[in-house]
Amino acid sequence: MKKVGLFLLAVMFILGVAGVSRAGDTFVDAKKKGVLVCGVKDSTKPFGFIDEKTRSIVGYDVDFCAAIAKKLGVKLELKPVTSSTRMPDLVTGKIDLIAATMTKNEERAKQIDFSYMYFYTEQKFLTRKGTVKTLADLGGKKIGTSKGSTSEQNAKKALPTATILSFDDYPPAFLALQQGRVAAVTTDESILVGLMNASKDKNNYEIPNIPISKEPYGLGMRKGDKNFVNFVNKTILAMEKSGEADKIYKKWFPGKRLFKITDKQ
Repeated sequence: MKKVGLFLLAVMFILGVAGVSRAGDTFVDAKKKGVLVCGVKDSTKPFGFIDEKTRSIVGYDVDFCAAIAKKLGVKLELKPVTSSTRMPDLVTGKIDLIAATMTKNEERAKQIDFSYMYFYTEQKFLTRKGTVKTLADLGGKKIGTSKGSTSEQNAKKALPTATILSFDDYPPAFLALQQGRVAAVTTDESILVGLMNASKDKNNYEIPNIPISKEPYGLGMRKGDKNFVNFVNKTILAMEKSGEADKIYKKWFPGKRLFKITDKQ
């Protein structure tokens, strides 16, 4: 019996170290606490950033968190996360939901569960105007991105001869581009547009039409948290049907929305 006990302890330890999130019931727990803790970016326009007037975090992802918390009947608490901290924060229970420009992929789905796609974009490059025409122009160059993002791996695959420099977040990567320390910044086009438009010298930069990956965003929840996953999926599907999802999109992005939230994913 002692050996069996030691074996079970070892298994639990390995699972903990591997970062596998253990299932709970966030739907019930959040209702009991009266609050939903949502992990969002605070420096990634227009998804999550600090409003200069109110000093509060606002953005596309924040509006989805607010809609889900309202439907759940609880208060919303926002916790800033980065690409590298969002999954560990979810797994360890620091947050209940990730809404932080996170792409759904098979590797991440081994550790957490995802909602239906609620945003879609492609990964491209932000460069100084006129310096990059084709992907080959970035061969052997230094490329900046954010730690823990899918763009780290996608850039390595697309540009095996390039040096990928990972920063804590996207603004420091863009600063490196402005200072000439990297030849480009790569991530989702929607994020690159936000970085460029927030810059005082935005006319010096451009996003060449060189896509290297497709990026469907999902809301992240703990693995096996079925009750909450079902609730979130039903909520965002209802938001699509009522027009609320499109209204949120138009609030933060110009032009027509080219995707819909569906259960066919």
